[in-house]
Amino acid sequence: MSRVLAIHAHPDDIEWLAAGTLALLAKAGHQLAIVTATAGEGGSAEYGREETSRIRRFEAAEAAALIGAEYRCLGFPDLGVFNDDPSRRRVTELIRAIAPDVVITASPIDYHPDHEAISLLVRDACFAAPVANYRTGAAEPLAAIPHLYFTDGAGGRDREGRPQPRDFAIDVGAVFAVRRQMLDRHASQAAWVRKHHAIDDHLASMEAWARRVGRDYGVEFAEGFRQYRHEPYPKTPRLQDLLADALLGA
Repeated sequence: MSRVLAIHAHPDDIEWLAAGTLALLAKAGHQLAIVTATAGEGGSAEYGREETSRIRRFEAAEAAALIGAEYRCLGFPDLGVFNDDPSRRRVTELIRAIAPDVVITASPIDYHPDHEAISLLVRDACFAAPVANYRTGAAEPLAAIPHLYFTDGAGGRDREGRPQPRDFAIDVGAVFAVRRQMLDRHASQAAWVRKHHAIDDHLASMEAWARRVGRDYGVEFAEGFRQYRHEPYPKTPRLQDLLADALLGA
């Protein structure tokens, strides 16, 4: 069995973009960890930072538990994730502690600065994780760089509206109900995305995006990914092989 780490910026980001893939991995018996860079304490107009942080961490842990995944929060401030050395060491320590075979993270080009920053941090931390002289904490350096994958960005487009590349997708129709349940655990976000993003129904919006990706591959629901294969990152299709029965377009 493999260890899979999914790390994004805020509670509910993974549920929007990759929860179906994680549910399939869970069904196959793989070990899963879901990590958010922040507690998403900016995501409320009703509560203060501390209460919002408490609510959103609780919701994220409940969502992860639906597929038997552990949940952790790195504790960066919402809208305060930056690609600097202290942050990179914190993310590297996390990756060393979890020792994943596969890492799934945010698209490097997206609408939110925290999304872009955590993508860069995770990319560089995967590189640093096996470097013994790059000291972080108690966790031991890894033997090798893990396989690294980016999710789609929001809407599959960059900040100028240009379509972003995708290597393949995963058919998540068989587990879409679980994916929906996971996002539904983030109940505090219904009012926030209505106010801040002008999205009346965040569950329906997530479903519409999954259907749109699915249409690209002739299935009902899908999630899109790109593998980072730059030297010296692994080039073998680890995630694709783990989910070969649901693989689309690769």
